[in-house]
Amino acid sequence: MPTPEPPPAADGPCPAYLAGLNEAQREAVLHEGSPLLILAGAGSGKTRVITTKIAHLLEARGYPPESILAVAFTNKAAEEMRERVRRFSPAGAQVMIKTFHAFGAWLLRRYAEASGLARDFTIYDDEDSLSLLRVAVEGRVGRDRLRELSARIARAKDRCLAPKDDLSALSLGDLGAEVDFAEAYRLYQERLRAAGCLDFGDLLLESVRLLASRPEVRAQLQSRFRAVLVDEYQDSNHAQFRLLEQLYDRTNYLCAVGDEDQSIYSFRGAELDNILNFAGHFPGTRVIRLEQNYRSSSNILEVATRVVEHNRRRLGKTLWTRRPAGPPVELAVLEDQEAEARFCAEALADGELEGSAILYRMNFQSRAFETLFTRLGIPFRVVGTARFYEREEVKDALAYLALAANPCDEIALRRAVNRPRRGVGARSVEAVLSARGGAGGDLLAAAALAGAKSGTDVGLRAGAGKGVAAFLQVMQGMREALGREPSTSLDRVVLELLTDSGLLAHYRERDAAEDTDKQRNLSELVNATTEFAGTREGLSQFLEGVMLNSTDENPFARTGKVTLITAHNTKGLEFDRVFLTGLEEGIFPHYASTAGEAQVSGEELEEERRLFYVGATRAREQLLLTCCRRRRVFGTFQAVEASRFLSEIPEELLRVRGREAPPAERFPPGCQVYHEDYGPGVVTRAWSAEGQPMIAVRFDSGRIARFPVKYSTLERVARDP
Repeated sequence: MPTPEPPPAADGPCPAYLAGLNEAQREAVLHEGSPLLILAGAGSGKTRVITTKIAHLLEARGYPPESILAVAFTNKAAEEMRERVRRFSPAGAQVMIKTFHAFGAWLLRRYAEASGLARDFTIYDDEDSLSLLRVAVEGRVGRDRLRELSARIARAKDRCLAPKDDLSALSLGDLGAEVDFAEAYRLYQERLRAAGCLDFGDLLLESVRLLASRPEVRAQLQSRFRAVLVDEYQDSNHAQFRLLEQLYDRTNYLCAVGDEDQSIYSFRGAELDNILNFAGHFPGTRVIRLEQNYRSSSNILEVATRVVEHNRRRLGKTLWTRRPAGPPVELAVLEDQEAEARFCAEALADGELEGSAILYRMNFQSRAFETLFTRLGIPFRVVGTARFYEREEVKDALAYLALAANPCDEIALRRAVNRPRRGVGARSVEAVLSARGGAGGDLLAAAALAGAKSGTDVGLRAGAGKGVAAFLQVMQGMREALGREPSTSLDRVVLELLTDSGLLAHYRERDAAEDTDKQRNLSELVNATTEFAGTREGLSQFLEGVMLNSTDENPFARTGKVTLITAHNTKGLEFDRVFLTGLEEGIFPHYASTAGEAQVSGEELEEERRLFYVGATRAREQLLLTCCRRRRVFGTFQAVEASRFLSEIPEELLRVRGREAPPAERFPPGCQVYHEDYGPGVVTRAWSAEGQPMIAVRFDSGRIARFPVKYSTLERVARDP
């Protein structure tokens, strides 16, 4: 490699790519020598800094383009980086800019012989991997446990652990006494290699193994890549850290860009310690903080900062901006999720849809917004996930409902009859369909006819016959429920169906295995049916509304759409106006309070707080926070508590919807109280929001929480002197 040219003199001409950089950004771009960690706060221009730094290495420092490796975490981020570098420097097109997994694939194909792999190996996606795992364990593991087993194998690879290693630290749930994880992992890997395939985890694991075991290959890579830059380093897992460690030899240049306050993907294997301990891993590291924010108003930054400052595990930075203060951050305390949707709809009446986004912690929360916005003709798009009525678990339940309303619905039968699994395969479904001629097209009657012929050539096999019989029993129960007195609400009927069919238990197990919220989506489906009569006519009216709600046709599409999106999916996005919704205990921060599980604390709570920070800092001009006093859970209202994050925001930074009122008579400030979960405490403040008396309590543990007086379970007590 040629000796790099010295940087431009301080009083010499300034390269065009350096124009407009602030002092900290310029310092980061011009830095050389020791490892560099750029702590880039939200909206501080990190992408510009890392791409400008690559241009500087090419144009001013004389690095050949093939000697630079830049790694991003998503294809979108990598493509954006490539485009910017090409605009800055003609040589940028030759720089290797890839995702970690794409770099791993490149490396393993280039050194296939050294890694013991075929150069033309196939890469399996998650569904391919799951299918192969099912074959490898020969049906000894149920479908739900199979997914949990697959997730644990993926985590093992994230941590660079092979089947022969100590795997006891991978506590991702109980697989059952009948499953030997190490053996299942070994069998899966053997099948994978026999097929000449790698999964996503292997792309990193095998790359780390190659560089660790073959010094000559490692030396070649270190010699070639004289500058290694990593974007979004806070999202890296252990395998990605190990790969970076192998590429660095203390003579090449290493630069990582990230923000510990935006580390929100631990459920994907990301390890916060990678960025917190960067300086320890790479001695001599220089840390430069990018703290000037170019995105948000100062009021928004202040609220976000005050919340995230409560985290202990952070390197620390203080965001500031030269932008105007902007409107104050608003908090709307609302009655329930329907009122929450109406509040957002009323705000959107100004027509500013394209620049607005409604953020929520969990997917099930989108249902109320989707339903109301469709009814009102408010154009919207759901980003990062299926629309509510298109989600797997919701479609499963809708298949039962559709078949109850129309027993001739073939598509509904095909989906419902084996959800959850009852041993009714494709052959058995065809046997049912072939019998519908003798049943007048009624598929439930046809299923009964086919079941009656179980064991014959034209009927069902014995196992399938039992499964069909169980299915018909569920459908008969549903039909009977729909024939009860008209005063019965449809939500009671649907809840009974979810229970009797096994769907509720099935998706409860899936949630435990995969850390998802499918059960909550089923709860929201029940909630959506509360306004309909529990009759065939009421069911048909509901299903008709679902069909209208599911269409993507909208005559107002040209005016733009409001975005519905989870907080996790907003990384890298920004909007003029953000509604950060569902700020209640159990939702944001998230924990399954309705199931009686322990509240979040420690690492989990700090990640939830970082997620709040990420969501809030997506807003450029206006941030509106919402919380509810109660929410429907499986059709029944339950009182909820305001998120602790709201109590971490100084009162003067929030404009609360509702006027201040005299202290609540039952709990005046200074009185001693006791809460079953939080213990003893003292009331510090009482006020009214939307006409609802509210109190704030500081507990002896140091926690501060807010409660609606009407729904709180607090007891007023007298302390011993």
